[in-house]
Amino acid sequence: MTLPGKPESYWIDTTPETAFPSLDTDMSADVVVIGAGIAGLSTAWELAKAGRQVTVVEAARIITGVTGNTTAKLTSLHAMIYDRLTSSFGAATAKLYASSQQDAVEYAALTATELGIDCELERLPAFTYAEQIHEADKLYAEAEAAAKAGLEASFTRQSGLPFPIAGAVRVENQLQFHPRRYLLGIADALIAAGGAIYEHTRIVELDEGEPCRLTTDHGVAITAREVVVATHYPTFDRSLLFTRLVPRREVVLAAPIPADRDPHGMYLTREHNTRSVRTAPIGDGQRLLIVTGEHFEPGAGEVTERYERLAAWTHQHFGELEPAYRWAAQDNTSSDGLPYVGRLHPGAKHTWVATGFAGWGMSNGIMAGRLIASSIAGQDLPWADVFDPQRVHPLLAAGPVLKSTVKVAGHFVRDRLRRSPVESPEKLPLDAAAVLRIGGEKCAAYRDSSGQLHMVSATCTHLGCVVAFNDAEKAWECPCHGSRFDVDGQVLQGPATKPLKPAAEM
Repeated sequence: MTLPGKPESYWIDTTPETAFPSLDTDMSADVVVIGAGIAGLSTAWELAKAGRQVTVVEAARIITGVTGNTTAKLTSLHAMIYDRLTSSFGAATAKLYASSQQDAVEYAALTATELGIDCELERLPAFTYAEQIHEADKLYAEAEAAAKAGLEASFTRQSGLPFPIAGAVRVENQLQFHPRRYLLGIADALIAAGGAIYEHTRIVELDEGEPCRLTTDHGVAITAREVVVATHYPTFDRSLLFTRLVPRREVVLAAPIPADRDPHGMYLTREHNTRSVRTAPIGDGQRLLIVTGEHFEPGAGEVTERYERLAAWTHQHFGELEPAYRWAAQDNTSSDGLPYVGRLHPGAKHTWVATGFAGWGMSNGIMAGRLIASSIAGQDLPWADVFDPQRVHPLLAAGPVLKSTVKVAGHFVRDRLRRSPVESPEKLPLDAAAVLRIGGEKCAAYRDSSGQLHMVSATCTHLGCVVAFNDAEKAWECPCHGSRFDVDGQVLQGPATKPLKPAAEM
């Protein structure tokens, strides 16, 4: 089935493609930042402003990964987090979390103004809402907890949505923006400040000496005093973060609507397997309605059906609209629900990490940049301990860690025993894929719409799980840790750093 809409992020489609060079010779820098999404570029900019010599290395093109596929809500209202934080961690932690997020909101507005970045910043309220009346009490408790944490939060039964709601948490003075325009402006400012950016430069080795030594997939060496790993899912796991992170995906549809039907806010509900709504200005009396949802884990399959369900919900609630774009977002959730931002592992002196943003990467990415830059300068921000990757909350984390470990172990066994729907690659129909056993090894086979057969190893190069096919995006996905590969095995998304082996080399 052909899905409607251009299969690309609106943010990427409406901004110029970058053309930074790849690194082809050994070099040194004061600080190397691995990953050029919002966390990486925000960190690099903060360090460059402080006078550091900063180099950013990106495995693909900058701002085309997780950040390029976001819904770009820059808000301190993160679903139903404040009541949970207050009950589980205490009121002080909830207040520090709220401060860190609202600080990021205001800092982005200040940065855009100071640098003259036209990124379509719009001040709007953010809502967490529910349609079911039995959820109203939870929303009221969340609004009360958010207000006590210091946000301009209130409970309301009113919204700009074109359908009734049972209630909502409303937080004032939040932002939505065009993330690539914002970060392309940051990249320009970084270069002007003497920084460097290299694209198509994948880091595959990290030696934490003094100085640190990095190696690219082409054997080029980089030395640096400080290294920041901002690769969404950490490329290097020296703090056992792999057992404490769960990857998640959501699909996105975007369709033009008349400006007078704009709901004037950013909306989220956990009902219907998550629904997120916002709009963006596109001119000619129209706005772009951006709807996100259908939460699932990589490798879960049935992605086309998820787009169809999201489209059906959108049509039911907003009328018959013609999608102009469709894409998918991916993020990671930590075992206790808070990001990991700080030193890479307990013994780390000069290596840092930022991950586990749980779908709120815009505010947390900016927060991470400010926090890591301050920590490198020896000036920890008030909320540094809240996000410390070495924190231990056994009662909160034990269950999710055990669940994640059992899930990965299950995939190692179950996916190797699963039978293929076809006996051989030659029997695959057009635009179909299957994992088959050939010569004793698992092979990932896909026949494209022209009839060409693409065959690679089905074993993920990260930690050896068996990949599964995403029929909507024509990609192989690892259900264990979220690595993604194209049909020819090239890495689309880490933590894997090496491609799937060609079938001829199996």
